[in-house]
Order: sequence, then C-alpha cells, then structure tokens
Amino acid sequence: MSDMTKRIPLLLTAAVALAAPALAAQPHAKLTMAQARAIELKQAPGKIQDAEYEKEGGGWRYSFDIRQGKRIHEIGVDANTGRVVENKYEGLNDKD
Repeated sequence: MSDMTKRIPLLLTAAVALAAPALAAQPHAKLTMAQARAIELKQAPGKIQDAEYEKEGGGWRYSFDIRQGKRIHEIGVDANTGRVVENKYEGLNDKD
C-alpha cells in the first residue's frame, strides 16, 4: 500500500470532521428551495442570479437575487412560513 493510499482515509475523516459543525448549524426547513422559488417568482419575475439558504435576522430563509435590467431585486422567503421577509432593490454593483 502506497503512502498516499494510507493518507486518503485520514484526509476524508478530517474533511468530514471539519464540515460537520457547519452542516449541523443549518436546521431543516419546512419549505424546499423549489417551493420558496415559486413564492419568489410571484413577487419578482426575472433571471435568478443567486439563491441561498441563510440565517439572517434570527431566522432561516431562502434569499434570491433576481436580475431585472440594471438592478437586482432581492427577495427573502422565510424557510418555515413561506412569508416574504425581504423585498428590496439594489444596483448591479451594490454589496449587501
């Protein structure tokens, strides 16, 4: 058995150990990303530039950045209730 072959299981174990806290920190949402996207599309049609599941303001939500011409329409959908919790516009180069 080569030296590299012996290291692979050790490297995999280390990678899983490092990733586990981040995975455990994200609770299961009642809504799926697809369900949240359907809610978002009713609020802001356009091309989705970015979509993520994030903790913000003390709760978990799906956040969508939708390109609409020269602006970004940001929609936040509560991951448990489906309620729209953010609905704002940004310029293409704005950072939030």
